Amino acid sequence: MTQVLLVRHKNGELQSCSAIGHSGFSVKGSDIVCAAITTLLRTTLEVLENSEGIRLVADVASRGSLAFTVKRDESEYSDSDKKLIFAGDFLELGLKRLMKDYPSNVTLQVQFID
Repeated sequence: MTQVLLVRHKNGELQSCSAIGHSGFSVKGSDIVCAAITTLLRTTLEVLENSEGIRLVADVASRGSLAFTVKRDESEYSDSDKKLIFAGDFLELGLKRLMKDYPSNVTLQVQFID
């Protein structure tokens, strides 16, 4: 089972996300659930990496896990807050949908922080 932890600020901005484990839907390398989770996370990661005022600390070193934390550059005057809220909404909605469709293969925990 893949376990995903999504951490958001109370205003909705994405703070961090981590996913660990293989979903077990199919064999490694042809697992559609793992592929869907990876696509959601890596696409979000790439969009944020190319956004002004946002830095990411990412750990993609091992297969079967992916984690990143958002580091905002507070001195930047950009629309990073809107992008981070959208990224949080995008991940939460996409992952909740996967959890609904594949409840024995993926779990999602969403935490809100100050």
